[in-house]
Amino acid sequence: MSTRRDFIKQFSLLAGLGALASTGLGLNAPRVRAALANSWYMPDENELQERIFLAFAASTTVWEDWATPVNNCIALLAKTIAKYQPVTVLCRANQLALAKSKCGTTNIKFLTMPLDDIWVRDYGGCFVVDGQGGRGLVDFNFNGWGNKQTASNDTQVADSLSYETYATYIASMLTGEGGGIEVDGHGTAIMTESCWVNSNRNPGMSKAQIEAELKANLGLRKIIWLPGIKGKDITDAHVDFYARFASKGVVIANLDNDPKSYDYAVTRTHLEILKNATDADGSKLVVHTLPPPLKKRSNVYTQNNPDFAPGYINYLPINGAVIVPQFGDTTADKFAKDLLTKLYPGRAVVQVNIDPIAAGGGGIHCVTKNMPLL
Repeated sequence: MSTRRDFIKQFSLLAGLGALASTGLGLNAPRVRAALANSWYMPDENELQERIFLAFAASTTVWEDWATPVNNCIALLAKTIAKYQPVTVLCRANQLALAKSKCGTTNIKFLTMPLDDIWVRDYGGCFVVDGQGGRGLVDFNFNGWGNKQTASNDTQVADSLSYETYATYIASMLTGEGGGIEVDGHGTAIMTESCWVNSNRNPGMSKAQIEAELKANLGLRKIIWLPGIKGKDITDAHVDFYARFASKGVVIANLDNDPKSYDYAVTRTHLEILKNATDADGSKLVVHTLPPPLKKRSNVYTQNNPDFAPGYINYLPINGAVIVPQFGDTTADKFAKDLLTKLYPGRAVVQVNIDPIAAGGGGIHCVTKNMPLL
């Protein structure tokens, strides 16, 4: 039997159109949107946002004894972000009361659906706009980072979010994740080959084919490819732990200064590529470096945990603020705050202890998804 999701995919791919309607979140968007050929593009994340999505979805199946601390950390982020802009928290129906009690309800809405895990950046698709008041959502067919984790529920979230936000559903031919995409909103993207040009996501597709589809899906004119590294973390090196656009032409690059880290060599290779790269308009990039901490708090999340991800670069820009990890290395924490204060003038830089989330290999950007303001 053909499901609604299958039908919309076929409709989008064959006709270049998509249309969805919902009573959903009550957001200010028309009930139906039709895609205009070659009009969609992914805006700069640093521009105004309508809301942020998070998933209060850590389970004992995945997180064991850390599930509650992780969900508490999601709740802390939700309350922190809600001071600046609206938030929607995704949660399972049987955890709605708990999510409300932990997150509060000030400037926060809740949306129930089946979920596997917390990484909504990766499985929730990518919002795009058409410059004419339309909003779409590109589904990159999440498969658990190359079938490394069960994702039968999470792979349906992009479809559900498009329905609930009145966004045109756009089905990509690719498999990938939102954390693997960094754009400047002016036609340039930075991505890692290890994530996209990988047989565990896109078998049989060449780099040129993958690049062409990404450009079509996201309105890109140029992709700056970083090599990344396969198999060292579950994501195969998402770009949001390596390079971020602070503004058009300005990039922040991770520079790992621990010689024992596999990222020591990787981040130096990336830095050289970025320093010699130009954007889609032919302009050289201005590159700032943001090292992770060389020391961090000693606790159950950090000790003997090779998956702990202490990256400041996985920060989240929102309306009026930048939400940044804080790891307990006084010097490194201050350097990150000072750099981001300089590069995001007029925004408060708010640092948050996210050790439970970092213990699972991710950060603030990984567990959030921004929806652009139309």
